[in-house]
Amino acid sequence: MSVEVAGTIARVRAWRDGHRRSGARVGFVPTMGALHAGHARLIEHARRGSDQVIVSIFVNPLQFDRKDDLERYPRTLDADVRICEDLGVDLVFAPSIADMYPVEPLCTVTVKKITDGLCGRFRPGHFDGVATVVTKLFEIVGPDVAYFGEKDAQQLAVIRRMVSDLNLGVDIAGVPTVREVDGLAMSSRNVRLSSEERPKALALYQALRAAERAIANGERNARAVERVAAAVIPPDGALRLEYLEVVDPFELQRVDTIDGAVLIAGALWVGNTRLIDNITWEP
Repeated sequence: MSVEVAGTIARVRAWRDGHRRSGARVGFVPTMGALHAGHARLIEHARRGSDQVIVSIFVNPLQFDRKDDLERYPRTLDADVRICEDLGVDLVFAPSIADMYPVEPLCTVTVKKITDGLCGRFRPGHFDGVATVVTKLFEIVGPDVAYFGEKDAQQLAVIRRMVSDLNLGVDIAGVPTVREVDGLAMSSRNVRLSSEERPKALALYQALRAAERAIANGERNARAVERVAAAVIPPDGALRLEYLEVVDPFELQRVDTIDGAVLIAGALWVGNTRLIDNITWEP
């Protein structure tokens, strides 16, 4: 049986209410489409842990700080629906912008502190857009559990704190990053990389691994670890390291001395494509 594609909020609410009455456990995977193996892993986790699985596909304009980035974001709905069907998804929610934002929203959701550093420092308003659309999706879908990739570590931390602070009643499940054979983290933005840029994109993961090795070898000065990692990025006009920092894994504040688990996170521009990645180090 083909997966149902719902384009309206009313249809999703009717679907949700029917499954609530039956006592079914609903798993939810919110996406912006251009699905890849990383998304498939999220859906597989949802399928194993839920009676019903819903995937949303919505390119959310509120979380784009650059118009050109929004316009270039890949939109592959037909292919995405086929992937969802193959993975046993029960419902795909693919609303239009007019469905989600019939008027300019005057109410948005802000999570402070966690969004001050890392990507938040370079993408003003991005995490307000993420928190706002995820809050809306949770209200529309009413899931028991929602699945997010650990590659987007700051997004995951924001959503976990938002759910806790607002008592949203949704369990948040983080799923480990899915990587290519050579280590590059799966991302919908990888398709933008040219054949010349693709091998250069590995520099970020290699830098994170260098930081991980430095800590494992006994370095406890976080700034020294960051310098070791940054030195791995080769001098190449196509590469620009935006940040590479050692932070605590919960509120994502920079640490000076590494005396427990830390998140090593970075963002690298490869040509006109911005990639992010992270590694968690635990003693």
